[in-house]
Amino acid sequence: MRFVVCGEALIDLMPEEMISPAESRWIARSGGGPFNTATALAKLGLDTRFLGRLSTDTFGRQLRSHLEGAGVDLSIAVPTEDPTSLAVVSLDTQGRASYHFHFAGTSAFNWAPGELPDLDADDWLHFGSIGAIIAPGARQVLDFVRRTDAGVSFDLNVRPSTLPDRAEYFGLISDLLTAVGKNGGIAKASDEDIAWLVDDDSDPLGYAEGWAAEYGLSMFIVTLGPDGVVAVKPDGRRIQVPGRRVDVVDTVGAGDTFMAGFLSAYAEDPTDVEAALARGVAAAAIVCTRKGAQPPTAAEVDALLV
Repeated sequence: MRFVVCGEALIDLMPEEMISPAESRWIARSGGGPFNTATALAKLGLDTRFLGRLSTDTFGRQLRSHLEGAGVDLSIAVPTEDPTSLAVVSLDTQGRASYHFHFAGTSAFNWAPGELPDLDADDWLHFGSIGAIIAPGARQVLDFVRRTDAGVSFDLNVRPSTLPDRAEYFGLISDLLTAVGKNGGIAKASDEDIAWLVDDDSDPLGYAEGWAAEYGLSMFIVTLGPDGVVAVKPDGRRIQVPGRRVDVVDTVGAGDTFMAGFLSAYAEDPTDVEAALARGVAAAAIVCTRKGAQPPTAAEVDALLV
């Protein structure tokens, strides 16, 4: 199976050191949710193509080099002279990441008609995050998902700072879920994503079950941070895998890497959802022990699962 990962590639500016009240040192790390998932899939040994817009500027060349180094095929990536999109990362005392974005007029969000190709029914399309939400490119992404014959997975990966209006954000998500559900696709969100969208943190799994049924999804996956993950079927069945306790450095890329681990196993055997969830949890646990989004190899995940 060929995996096509569509979405943003950007630079995460991460704090390294406060030199003085007037000066700080930062590091520019390659990032973006779909970018991380494409990198993780390739490192797990999957045939992976990145479908994103890569700038010709210095940061864009860094992103291209990172993807190529991981073994990602860039034959359908779109070169552009738009400047590379930036995310400024803040980490709390538990290593959890929050983001503030600089994306007006930048590479990741300016999809134009004709830049998104037709995919085959044997392909698997994975997309999501802010590249599917932010105009002007979001309309092109929605049309692309609507017309594709490929299998589809959608990572909501909600970023409230990019669009603070819950109702507007959910309206865009709803259109995308409808498109994903036409072929019985898969959606994934964290419990925090769901709580923010509905302004209610009481029962994320209940909302996931309702959306799986409403939109015709084959399952809705809810990640629960250190407590693991649950796949909710539209008939109410729930498949749960516990988390793995690790020494967390930070959580950058954890959800993106989970999806790569999950899809790598699900593509081999879609009947064993529990095993696919367990592989996703293991991959995410490893990335949490590293600084930034540094996904594991298949051998590293296999060793943890023994």
